[in-house]
Amino acid sequence: MTTGVRRRMGVEERRQQLIGVALELFSRRSPDEVSIDEIASAAGISRPLVYHYFPGKLSLYEAALRRAADDLAGRFTEPPEGPLGARLLRVMGRFFDFVAEHGPGFSALMRGGPAAPTGAACAMTTASSTNALIDSVRQAAYEQIIAHLRVPEPPARLELVVRSWISLAESTALLWLDGRRVPRAELEVQLVHDFGALLAVSAVHDEATAALLRRVLESEPADGPFAELVGRLAGLIA
Repeated sequence: MTTGVRRRMGVEERRQQLIGVALELFSRRSPDEVSIDEIASAAGISRPLVYHYFPGKLSLYEAALRRAADDLAGRFTEPPEGPLGARLLRVMGRFFDFVAEHGPGFSALMRGGPAAPTGAACAMTTASSTNALIDSVRQAAYEQIIAHLRVPEPPARLELVVRSWISLAESTALLWLDGRRVPRAELEVQLVHDFGALLAVSAVHDEATAALLRRVLESEPADGPFAELVGRLAGLIA
């Protein structure tokens, strides 16, 4: 981040710099608590120059949000080799990296963004833009998980499993940020276990999901997270 030093930049370079500076500030504090003056100071430019590139803090926030959403969606990208449990565990590691790096901004994103500065119409526009970005991240995550399951046309029950798990990961991350009372590494494993549990419950009601679950477990090594879940459940039942 540049502080106190001005240099000439092209329009797009300056816009990208401001987005990066704003995203860094929004990652440390709630967007509502960050002022245009702070953004200008951190970027090493004047307040009027910020307004030259962005009409106001809201438009800058939305641009930063788009960059963050692209980053978050990319965290779900994983090479399709190896056991599914290990792949999901790596995805959860990158997901929680993002949550840890962008705590206040992540909370604001998942809870609907910052308060709109003026009027009901502005509030509706802000909520609509934020929801669209959130939905795009969820859809990217969904498509990645479905690709890992190698199911070209997922049935309704499998779609329910995957979308429910994505929602659970969001809720878990938000609760973790509120005091971090459960160790992050334990939550990453627990979320992979949650995926297996949701898949197992659906398999009880649907033969196609049952076949998928059998295929997943057949490729799971003895020390994998799904094998660990099966072992722990067996210990509880015994």
